[in-house]
Amino acid sequence: MSASLIGRRGRVTGTVRPGHVGEVTLPLPAGGTHAYLAHPADGTSTYPEGTRVIVREFSQPLTVYVEQDVQDPRYPNL
Repeated sequence: MSASLIGRRGRVTGTVRPGHVGEVTLPLPAGGTHAYLAHPADGTSTYPEGTRVIVREFSQPLTVYVEQDVQDPRYPNL
């Protein structure tokens, strides 16, 4: 499953920021969603709840490293 998480888009459900564990929900291939522990991929960014993100790395069992999804309509200039 790890390879299938890379590149998957999801939404922040618990603020992701440096030095803290955030939460991201990602859609499952069979339907529904699953929550993952999350950290900023660059180690410096903060993503508030509701931000759309994309998974850049995955660490077993349930940790993802994310960056903001540039297709997030709230940030059209990225």
